[in-house]
Amino acid sequence: MPGRSVPQVWEHNPTIYAPAKYRRACRYETFVPDRIADIQLRLEASVAGIVSEAEDAIRRLNDSARPALAPLARLLLRTESIASSKVEGLQLGARELARAEARAEAGGKAGPTAIEVLANIDAMELAVHAAAAAHRFDLDDITAVHRRLMETAPNAEVAGMLRTRQNWIGGNDYNPCGAEFVPPPPDHVAPQLSDLCVAVNDELLPPLVQAALVHAQFETIHPFDDGNGRTGRALIQVVLRRRGIAPAYVPPISVVMARARERYIAGLTAFRGDGIGDWIEYFAGAAASAAHLARDYLGAVGRLLEHWRARLSASAAPRADAAAWAVIDVLPAHPIITAPVAAAATSRSKAPIYQALRELESAGVLIPLSEHRRNRSWEAAGLLDLIGGLEAGEVPPVDDWAE
Repeated sequence: MPGRSVPQVWEHNPTIYAPAKYRRACRYETFVPDRIADIQLRLEASVAGIVSEAEDAIRRLNDSARPALAPLARLLLRTESIASSKVEGLQLGARELARAEARAEAGGKAGPTAIEVLANIDAMELAVHAAAAAHRFDLDDITAVHRRLMETAPNAEVAGMLRTRQNWIGGNDYNPCGAEFVPPPPDHVAPQLSDLCVAVNDELLPPLVQAALVHAQFETIHPFDDGNGRTGRALIQVVLRRRGIAPAYVPPISVVMARARERYIAGLTAFRGDGIGDWIEYFAGAAASAAHLARDYLGAVGRLLEHWRARLSASAAPRADAAAWAVIDVLPAHPIITAPVAAAATSRSKAPIYQALRELESAGVLIPLSEHRRNRSWEAAGLLDLIGGLEAGEVPPVDDWAE
């Protein structure tokens, strides 16, 4: 990415608790990127081909979307959010997180890591639904996504607030001298983000190239004290949704990034040099892989739904309008479910929901997680194993649950 280095001096600070060498004044250089609109972009034919193939893969992923399949859309969005958290080292197993999510939905408490990951899901939902639908995407949309992400974090005071101090990547914890990368000085952040919003609203570039540049530019600006990576990956989905190639199903690109984090970081580093084409090639390949993986898993989840319906029919044979069928339909969005969540998700009243849950438990579709009547929850049989594989970026397993 074209840009310029801006020399800075880190002032001597005798008051910090640190080795003497870190209290001394030192020189460092920040990097201020050029405007995205000023990039002279010429993609090699091979890279342009990969971009085109990736966009086709995302469109094919979305071709099967229908309102009735909205729970599958939330499954993919949830997966993208969880994988984005994994890139930042927030690791939580699929089953553990689903149980924490069920507790939170029922008004209970979740652990600190689960709270942060669940906040990322909320931020991603805000990004793809509200921010992507805005007539003109602006700075308020970026800070709103960041606020939703960070408002329950231990350092919630930074939520939605642009940084007012210098940050850096790598090196030591006391000053930016010797850091691997130093983003623009604080007074450059707001103007840089204004340019970024112009790029989000523009439609001159192919959608995937636009998303790649917006994401890498955001990470280069690093406008917040924390949460930059997760916010920046949400912007990928904002661009793809606004450009119309992912109207329902988000390609879980962060799954691919989390699986090979070093390659992802290397791509961002190349972007800040003369490797914009290399970054776009990597990004397009990751997007294509994510779209193909998502299609495979949506197919596997669809077959699991049919398996559940067959078990319910054989066990209870409820009426066509029974609540049990509606609960099955929403399970992909709620792999661990409670009665209140099932009622809200299906718009059914309490009595038929409890009857549905009993029928689904008898049919082996739902597995009770406790014997207590109060705050009871059920796990959708076989679904979390599929979700765990998708989050890990693994090839879907053979449908052995049907045997």
